[in-house]
Amino acid sequence: MRDYEEIIAFLGEWGPFQKRIYALLSLSAIPNGYVGMAMVFLADIPPHHCRLPFLNSSYGGLGYNLSIPTEELKGKLILSHCRRYTEQGDSDAVFRNDTEGCLDGWVFSKERYVSTIVTEWNLVCDDAWKAPFTLTVFFLGVLAGSFCSGIISDRYGRKLTFFIAMVMQTVFSVVQAISNSYQMFCVLYFVAGMAYVSNYCAAFVLGSELLSKSARMSFGILGICSCFAIGYAILPLFAYFIRSWRTLQLVLSLLGFLYIPLWWYIPESPRWLITQGRFQEAEAIIRAAAIKNGITPPDDIFQLEHSTEAEATENDTGGQTKYTWLDLLKTENIRNITILNIIIWITLTMTYYGLSFNTPNLDGDPYLYCLFAACTEFVAYIFIWFTTRYAPRRFTLPFTLLLGGTVLLLITFVPEELNALTVTLAMTGKLVVTGAYAFVYFYTMELFPTVVRNMGLGVTSMAARIGSTVSPYVAYIGTYHKTAPYILMGSLSLVSGVLSLLLPETKDEKLPELLSQVKPPRCFCQKERRSQQIRTADTQMHI
Repeated sequence: MRDYEEIIAFLGEWGPFQKRIYALLSLSAIPNGYVGMAMVFLADIPPHHCRLPFLNSSYGGLGYNLSIPTEELKGKLILSHCRRYTEQGDSDAVFRNDTEGCLDGWVFSKERYVSTIVTEWNLVCDDAWKAPFTLTVFFLGVLAGSFCSGIISDRYGRKLTFFIAMVMQTVFSVVQAISNSYQMFCVLYFVAGMAYVSNYCAAFVLGSELLSKSARMSFGILGICSCFAIGYAILPLFAYFIRSWRTLQLVLSLLGFLYIPLWWYIPESPRWLITQGRFQEAEAIIRAAAIKNGITPPDDIFQLEHSTEAEATENDTGGQTKYTWLDLLKTENIRNITILNIIIWITLTMTYYGLSFNTPNLDGDPYLYCLFAACTEFVAYIFIWFTTRYAPRRFTLPFTLLLGGTVLLLITFVPEELNALTVTLAMTGKLVVTGAYAFVYFYTMELFPTVVRNMGLGVTSMAARIGSTVSPYVAYIGTYHKTAPYILMGSLSLVSGVLSLLLPETKDEKLPELLSQVKPPRCFCQKERRSQQIRTADTQMHI
């Protein structure tokens, strides 16, 4: 059968059909930008101390200064978060020097938040681990979603997976806003995490397969990723004006219902339909696209190939074959590509989310720093887009990983009093790592063949959740040791940057369709060339 790109060449590169798909699928990523990052504000920990039953004053009242011991945090003397002096009597309010836990609960500062899930369910002191664990639950849901969505998308279609995930993400996020317990909130957040990654990956693959080669890179970097950044930038703006976590969660969630009508405007991927042997459906979509672009399609698009090579199509492209996760380890080439991508994805997700969740630990306004972090994403995507247009794929990923790792490690040498320099380096590291994170989606999609592309993207994304699952605790370390998170993230970025040099080049090349078309890692290519040279030399000597 002829190459798919050759078959649909008559559609043109950038007509009304491609523009509509580009815009709608890109806009669908806006909710993903704030769903995952909302916990920066929903689970932030306001200043707090023990509640005393005989005092009704607000946080930090004069009476508390005599009743609660002090402790040092980040060089400042504050009232203890978890201890209070033991009373000598029941009503005279005279205290011993001995201390005890907060037996009557806590008083939280209302200066920044009306409420968060921390103030709602007292997630402090002995229960302080529950706040970052909420994000861990979310990313465990992302892990489960990565596992399920790849199989569902490759078996039942990109479009169905995309819309089911979008509806699930919206509905379960709305119900989250009325959670009556921490446990209920976590269960709902787990399901939202499953839908979050399923929606994003399906949209990414669907757009990449519907658009032409020239628009594919722009969609993967400037389109869908920039809209993700728009959602990220919206978050601190909404959070600044809505200080109650329930109201903030509800308002953000309701925006998802605006995307349901897209079902009637976004078609299934013809590439995927062909791999399933459903030529008539694929042809109907291509003909509709041609009409949308004002082009008269040829009378015979697939029939000739289908009639003469039907059997080959069924056996080779997966028309009757059902691929599984094991196919990602079936041949040496795809096995090596899968393993390298898993390592790189784990590092990138841990670093990207670790830096994002660490913004409250930077001294200053969290709303402003979150907005800065979101703005660095726009710069990162523009930088990566220009880089990928003119530079090889094998240069872009190692360059961003190695540069990002170096910048993060430089933070360890900055004196404490130069906080502005620390923030600048952290934001620069975030910018570079964000670029790498956006690029790796696109690069991974090019490395895997059509028959297991969504499955390959799903398994690497699933493995990457190891990094995102531990990222809240990487950021949590920053409350005790300011530079430890940067040392960890910077070192792993350097290691992954070196490993990424092994990945093969895919720039300006056709997407692989079958497992047999997957390129080997670069070291294997060089080894094979050396073996070939040795065999050639031996042959010449014998002659």
